[in-house]
Formats: sequence, structure tokens, C-alpha cells
Amino acid sequence: MVKAVVGANWGDEGKGKITDMLAEKADIIIRFQGGANAGHTIVNDYGKFALHTLPSGVFYGHTVNIIGNGVALNIPLLFQEIQSVTDRNVPMPKLLVSDRAQIVMPYHILFDQYEEERLGGKSFGSTKSGIAPFYSDKYAKIGFQVSELFEEARLREKVARVVETKNVLLEHLYHKPLIDAEELLEELHGYRDMAAPYVCDVSAYLAQALKENQTILLEGQLGTLKDPDHGIYPMVTSSSTLAAYGAVGAGLPPYEIKEIYTVCKAYSSAVGAGAFVSEIFGEEAEELRRRGGDGGEYGATTGRPRRMGWFDCVASKYGCRLQGATDVAFTVLDVLGYLEEIPVCVGYEIDGEVTTDFPVTAKLEKAKPVLKTLPGWKSEIRGIKNYEDLPENCRKYVEFIEGQIGYPITMISNGPSRSDIIYRKSPLKK
Repeated sequence: MVKAVVGANWGDEGKGKITDMLAEKADIIIRFQGGANAGHTIVNDYGKFALHTLPSGVFYGHTVNIIGNGVALNIPLLFQEIQSVTDRNVPMPKLLVSDRAQIVMPYHILFDQYEEERLGGKSFGSTKSGIAPFYSDKYAKIGFQVSELFEEARLREKVARVVETKNVLLEHLYHKPLIDAEELLEELHGYRDMAAPYVCDVSAYLAQALKENQTILLEGQLGTLKDPDHGIYPMVTSSSTLAAYGAVGAGLPPYEIKEIYTVCKAYSSAVGAGAFVSEIFGEEAEELRRRGGDGGEYGATTGRPRRMGWFDCVASKYGCRLQGATDVAFTVLDVLGYLEEIPVCVGYEIDGEVTTDFPVTAKLEKAKPVLKTLPGWKSEIRGIKNYEDLPENCRKYVEFIEGQIGYPITMISNGPSRSDIIYRKSPLKK
């Protein structure tokens, strides 16, 4: 049985908590795309953690945690992260790394920084984690797979060849120091020694796990609107954020993915540049940011203040559709308890016409939000375990949004910890 946890929007929806919860009943948790450019915040009995590369199942002793072939793997960062959790009394997680995963090279991070610097005011709002240069090299077929670390003659020849082309750019485009091939090779030997105990043929491992009826959980990074094909291109990430890519990025048959938990916030937030129709500003945004999440709405990787907005039914309906949502997990609902009234974006006005379909970027940038205001519930809802015990206006808010997006809201998160969850039987659940 394969399940996926993915984001409906711009990322930062609260996927870490939902993955952490579902991991309790899973055997294997897999990161299948992205790199250390975004993080998942998890609050559990060990404390509060921001994970960037490690799968969110690392806090359970019974799970195997896998870095899939679709991940942009920064090897030193992965091992720093393992150290950071084990230093806080978390037992050493069971970890496997795909031999087909590709490596974020030290120069990818430099090129990311140099290109953002070169673009100046026209930059893409990168986290400067090396992600775009990494994927550029992967698809230009000059990337390095983990397995290549163990083929010394091949590695030496390839390093010399790739460094030659990189140094042309460094000298003539960026005017920066050149890469020394021998120093880079030495660094890669260190990567090899770190990764060696964990490397395996992940797709073969998963094929056997499926035969044994194990439960496999795919953990996505970011959300639909950051997908390079279906998102707000070009202000997107460089790997597919969709559940469908889980089959590719982990090495699984697509028909094995049976449940897709698509995570939505009860309001909107985004990090980075790009169209954001329901965005709010000033004190209104600052108050929501300050109250939001667990300790405020700031990026788990960058610490950047997130852009804030009201719930966007147009973007979320689209996000759930592209993910193939079987269940919607609705997070941070408790945050909205301070509001007398809660605006919701129910449509976009573009060139004088109102639409509820999410458009391409050029039209999206012209869109104005069509807002409907719902009454707030003005009370604290943390600690409530049953849906029927929520205030009436709170239930009406959930049901209104479910009706707008057309996908079943079956989980409601009303606080940061594992236990702050309400399970709901949705009339839309087939």
C-alpha cells in the first residue's frame, strides 16, 4: 500500500506534521523529490525540529527512511541533519540512500548565488541551495549519481571534464574564482565515505516491500503551485512537486499509489517571488504571520518571513486536482480564532471577467481576488478532538471551503503537535 503526502499550494502547508502522523502506521517513508531548499517543521515528544532532507519518519524506531532517486542530495547537509537530531536524543534512524540519487555539488550552491546576484532585481527568489543549477546539470546529463562515487577512474575523468566547462562560466560570466579539480575530487571522496553505509538499489528494495504488503509513505516537498509544469512558472522549483512524480522519484509503479493526502492551510502563505492573488499586506498580514504556525510564519530553511493571504479556493481546488487528492488535510485552523470575520478568495477577476479556474502565469499576474467574508468563531479550538465539538462558525468555514474546492476534508489540524488533529467523515469521501 502506497500513500503520498503532498502540498496543494505554494509549500509550507504543514506537510511535515501530517507525514509524521501517518508515519506512525507506515513501514517506509520516502523523500522523492526536491532538496534541502525547503523544510518540514515537526513538533513531537523529542521537541521541535526543522527537517530539510531527512524523511519525516525518522522519529519512529520502526520505520525505514529513504532518500529516493528523485532527490537533490546534499550529502554533507544530510549528515549534519542526522547529527542534529541524534544530538537531541533521537535514536539513530534507519536510513537508505538510492544509488541513483544525484548529488548537489559544492559548485551548484555557488552558481545559484552567483546567478541570483547577476540577475539582481529580476531574480527568482532562490533559497541559494543549489537547486536550479543541480537540475540544470541533471538534465544536461553532466550531474553525478551517488553510484558514480564508487567508480574512481570514471569519477576522476568526469570531474576533469565538468570542471573545464564550469570554469569557463566562472571566468567569463561571473568573474569568480575557478574550481580546482583535485580539490573537488578529494571532497567527493569524503562524500563517498559518508554515504557508503546507506547506499542501496531502492527500487528493488521497494518492489520487495510491496510483495510483503508493507505500507510505504511518499513525502513531497513544496506544493502544486511550485511545480515546474503546472505551477506559477517561472517562479517555481526545479523538480515536480506532484504525487504522480512519487512513482518516478522513488522507483514505484504509478498504480500502487492508492491514497493522496493533499495538505492545505486554513489561510495562505508563500515564500519566494511569484503571483499570489489573495495576498494581504501591512498590519493585517503581520498579525496573521505572528500568530500563524507554531511560533510564526517563517521559512523552515531560510527563516524568511512568509507572504500571507486569505484562503484561496481557486488555487486550492486546482492544487488538489493536480495532486489527485483522495483526502485533504486542513491545517492551522486554530490560528484564525482571533478574527471577527474571515475573508476567503472564491474567484479571480481577470480583464473584467470572474473565473474559478486557475489560469496560466500571464493571466494570473492580472488577477484580482473575489472575496467572500465568513463570520469568525472568536475562540480557542486547540484541544478539541471531535469535529462536532468545534464552534458552529468554525464548522461552517470548513464546510464552505470543502464545497468550493470539491475535495473531502478528512483531517483538521488544530495545533502543532501530533495529537492536535481532528478526523472527520466528509460527505465527499467516496
